[in-house]
Amino acid sequence: MGLHFKNPVGLAAGLDKNGECIDAFGAMGFGFVEVGTVTPRPQDGNDKPRLFRVLPAEGIINRMGFNNHGVDALVENVKKAKYEGIIGINIGKNKDTPLENGKDDYLICMDKVYDHAGYIAVNISSPNTPGLRSLQYGEALDDLLSSLKERQNKLAEEKGKYVPLALKIAPDMTEDELVQVADSLVRHGIDGVIATNTTLDRSLVEGMPHAHEAGGLSGRPVQNKSTEVIRRLNLELNGKLPIIGVGGIDSVMAAKEKMMAGAELVQVYSGFIYHGPRLVKDIVRNI
Repeated sequence: MGLHFKNPVGLAAGLDKNGECIDAFGAMGFGFVEVGTVTPRPQDGNDKPRLFRVLPAEGIINRMGFNNHGVDALVENVKKAKYEGIIGINIGKNKDTPLENGKDDYLICMDKVYDHAGYIAVNISSPNTPGLRSLQYGEALDDLLSSLKERQNKLAEEKGKYVPLALKIAPDMTEDELVQVADSLVRHGIDGVIATNTTLDRSLVEGMPHAHEAGGLSGRPVQNKSTEVIRRLNLELNGKLPIIGVGGIDSVMAAKEKMMAGAELVQVYSGFIYHGPRLVKDIVRNI
């Protein structure tokens, strides 16, 4: 993506939704911190309870629903941060924005975060905003990527600074759908891909406490699924753009598996919840 990372281990989006703890996460050893997902306007997200631990599997189910204070508040927090590493800003659409107008929300966010982001992550793969994942496919994806790329080029020219775009995708796509996404990413000149978001699949946690709850499942149960998506994407992309690997990284070996599958960088979230800051230092030291 044309960026220099202090180390290849980042914090995945979702933990610091409003950019309030950037310096603290930086001090824990993360080589980059991704904040958000942020939307143009503040929103409360889904009703509570909306976050559940699946303890036997070291998994987490969430249906947060992009709860955040809005893009303006996040930008103010990012401006205050003293962290010297790369800050990625993950952008999404408001729940009450009609899907056909969804790209407008991404463009609004892009305009506002561009000056303050090391890279911009485009989240079209959360399962907790109705219809959002449909933006990953066909004409809807091409239309979104074309608009984002056009705006990126315009902003780069205006501001004399190029901020890379990365698309965050779901782990639940078929092989054909993955091939089409890879083709779209290359055709539109997108700078990176983040693989993957949470899964709707419950096969590895069936019968466990909270496994029936609606939402996206993260942590160890998504580990192999996300690694397979990375491996397949890597074959399709053939080095044309970098992959950021995320999903169930809870050990040095899990991080290495993502990188062997084709990821150049990795991100942690659920593993950090279960194993604490030591996990970050262990991976950085041994990767």
